Amino acid sequence: MIIDLPSTTTSQLNKKLVEIREQGGQVALGRVLTLVIVADDDDRLEEAIEAANEASREHPSRVIVVAKGARTAAPRIDGQIRVGGDAGASEVIVLRLYGPLAAQGQSAVVPLLLPDAPIVTWWPGTGPKAPAKDPLGELAQRRITDSAAEKAPIRALTTRAKSYVEGDTDLAWTRLTSWRAQLVSALDLPPHEKVTGATVTGEADSPSTELLAGWLAEYLKVPVKRVKSSGAAGIISVTLDRRSGPVELHRPDGRVGTLTQPGQPTRRIALQRRDNKDCLIEELRRLDPDEIYEASLNGLAKISSGTAPKAAPAKKAAPAAKKAPAAKKAPAAKSAS
Repeated sequence: MIIDLPSTTTSQLNKKLVEIREQGGQVALGRVLTLVIVADDDDRLEEAIEAANEASREHPSRVIVVAKGARTAAPRIDGQIRVGGDAGASEVIVLRLYGPLAAQGQSAVVPLLLPDAPIVTWWPGTGPKAPAKDPLGELAQRRITDSAAEKAPIRALTTRAKSYVEGDTDLAWTRLTSWRAQLVSALDLPPHEKVTGATVTGEADSPSTELLAGWLAEYLKVPVKRVKSSGAAGIISVTLDRRSGPVELHRPDGRVGTLTQPGQPTRRIALQRRDNKDCLIEELRRLDPDEIYEASLNGLAKISSGTAPKAAPAKKAAPAAKKAPAAKKAPAAKSAS
């Protein structure tokens, strides 16, 4: 059920929520947190709400969506309440702020927060350079950004690494969970040798590739080379050098990876790219600081960069030799004069 409340106030929204609970039995007692979504783009807003609805089946929550309308319009709040089948296991409140109110998201959100419940703020699109200093980020115990959604992903990741505060995280990091699990499992298999170096290859503007290289540099304490490639999207491969031979996890198509290492059979592994829904569900499972993410941000300064070699162009076949013309009969020799 979707209820539109144009030109409303937060008091009217709260009153309507109470009315809906009394009439339809919708309750907020089972909500474990408040998820604040900050999105300006309408397409990204609906995608974020859909992801939050799916995540609410594991993490029942009140979802407050803050969207900015035209700044030149008269100040007003257009509200919308979604419950039941349109809200998963949560209740969704959409606030579109116009005019001077577009910069007052915190004031509009505070009256709608659940009492005594943790707060998580998520920017599914362009986020602040320092999430903890953003007015909506200041409210939250956990702040989720997505560097991959930025216009300059690597620059955004580097900027947030400098402004990191406990509670910050990034969906570019969450997308690495499967890769990190497979690499750790591979090193648990014999031969148990020390890794002497590593190479991480991926798309030039892939923040997940950067974070994976930073994670290896920080925890393996070995030289890590980050190779940029334009051949495929996201992470392409990871190679861990050891004395007996390299451990290589290669995923050229973004779906299935191949793990090869000395003394072990080659294995095919599901490495499908994770969508926002799966990443959000994982992030909402914990509200404490992510020390491993912080360490990986510190490891970004320890990696070296390179460029993947381009494939040599195929050699053109040599042209077939032309048949030599038949030699003409030489004229009879003339006597010297």
